[in-house]
Amino acid sequence: MNNDAPNVIYLVLLLVLVGSSLLTRQIAPGKAMKMGLAWVAIFGLIFIVVVFRNDFGALGSRLRAEATGSPVTNGATVRIPMSSDGHFWVEGEVNGKPVRFLVDSGATITTVTQAVAEVAGLPIGFRAEAVETANGTVVMRKSRAESLRIGDIERQGFGMDVNANDDTNVLGMNFLSSLSSWRVEGRFLMLTA
Repeated sequence: MNNDAPNVIYLVLLLVLVGSSLLTRQIAPGKAMKMGLAWVAIFGLIFIVVVFRNDFGALGSRLRAEATGSPVTNGATVRIPMSSDGHFWVEGEVNGKPVRFLVDSGATITTVTQAVAEVAGLPIGFRAEAVETANGTVVMRKSRAESLRIGDIERQGFGMDVNANDDTNVLGMNFLSSLSSWRVEGRFLMLTA
């Protein structure tokens, strides 16, 4: 006997037991076949759920990211889906408060609105500074967040500007440069801590 013999004997005995129980109930062969296939489908579904349980979690995260624009974190890498407007928008946190950022590699410094600065409790400097932006020259004030978090990537004591004249929060190059890498793959922006 080889190592598979006990398993084969067990399966044959199991089939005989199930088959004999169906015969004693005098169920029509067509109905018995349907019941048998239903049980095979049930056990097959259970098998698939158990075997692919981790993949279902990743699929759920990806679907949530596509639907809400929130980042998908896989270890030290955050995947940000491209929005319908062609930009990368990401939900982050400044001092634990939720903030929606536009990722902008053309921006030198990460910038938040006055409203976000107030909600997040950012200290706003007295010195105003003129900054050249894509929208022209803008006056901003310097600040420093205790923490800036995008997915599982967090930076402590992070410098940023506060723009009282705009309603867009921008994740700039000072954040992107703090990463080991960032790149675009298809319709995803990949940030690696």
